[in-house]
Amino acid sequence: MERRFDIALFGATGFTGALTAEYLVANAPPGAKLALAGRSPQKLEALAARLGDPAVGLVVADVSDPESIRALAQSTRVAISTVGPFLTHGEPLVAACAAAGTDYLDISGESEFVDLMYLRYHEQARESGARLVHSCGYESIPFDLGALFTVSQLAAGEPVALAGFGQSNGSISGGTLRSAVNALARFQEAGRVSRQRRAIERHAPDGVIAEGRTVRSAQARPHRESLVGGWVVPAPLIDARHVLRSARLDSAYGPEFTYAHYVVTRRLGRTIALYAGLPVLLTLAQFGPTRRLVLTYRRAGEGPSAERRARSRFKVTFIADHGSPRRRRRLVTSVSGGDPGYDETAKMLAESAFALAFDDDLPARGGGQLTPALALGHPLIRRLQRAGIRFEVLSDEV
Repeated sequence: MERRFDIALFGATGFTGALTAEYLVANAPPGAKLALAGRSPQKLEALAARLGDPAVGLVVADVSDPESIRALAQSTRVAISTVGPFLTHGEPLVAACAAAGTDYLDISGESEFVDLMYLRYHEQARESGARLVHSCGYESIPFDLGALFTVSQLAAGEPVALAGFGQSNGSISGGTLRSAVNALARFQEAGRVSRQRRAIERHAPDGVIAEGRTVRSAQARPHRESLVGGWVVPAPLIDARHVLRSARLDSAYGPEFTYAHYVVTRRLGRTIALYAGLPVLLTLAQFGPTRRLVLTYRRAGEGPSAERRARSRFKVTFIADHGSPRRRRRLVTSVSGGDPGYDETAKMLAESAFALAFDDDLPARGGGQLTPALALGHPLIRRLQRAGIRFEVLSDEV
């Protein structure tokens, strides 16, 4: 496509957006045409001055002004959105990109938003060629790409039972807090939308699993897992859904694939507190006054300091049991890096955009809503490895 920009970042002046803008400007290939987009021209100009790149474009766009969002989508080959909560602010740009044939990326971990975007724009994006790729930050790059990395180490044609264990010591921003609380407040609506998607997707031409293959979620329970050094708790997060969709549509995951998703808590007391605290938080999120009280923990646009982020790390460990009962192979891999929610999320998101804009060896798939693994695959793994995120084989035993 002949467009004014290669990559345009919408929400550039927000907390995560500004970190992504810094990474884009510092790491873009020579000649790349970048744009920063947002609703405040003054904030955009201040950000551009801080970044010190006179060539970066500035685009004023606001979700309340549909024409400005359409113009943004039509001006760029790849559009990035960091404007959350996505259920509140995200749809206009998705719609504009699906119509314009523009590739789209975001960092949403909101399952209701992702499902709604599939229901409303997947078919239009297939026709226009737009690749709509959600969850290109800590949710869900390490999990979706880590699962792909793991199964690629295994022999083809045999069953795979995979479990992913996520752990980090990162903090959260005001935007992340709002997305999480809004999701809890709407868990019933999210369930309804998820059922609608499943009913449509199981009959869609690009959603039917190949005959003879099975892909399913594994039964998971809290337990102590010595290979990750602590207690683990099942986590019904969007990461698992992306892994399972990638596996359904890619035969490289084997003829029989199961996946279980966990959060590592390390101590039994924290595991108990997590189970006890979730119903309380769910209840608080249902009512306006208590929901607003929870949101006072961190204001919108506010996030952890550079010093706090420098102390943060993440690690996702995968345990794959592979092969027949008589000859079982256990492979342990990991994906790890620095601050998960912000520094590394900005890196993952920006490198995903570079891949869409400039890489010629991406998986050969058309438009529509795609997972990170289906859209970006091994080329993105290589990009992230060069950028300092580690994909490693820890042990391999038969």
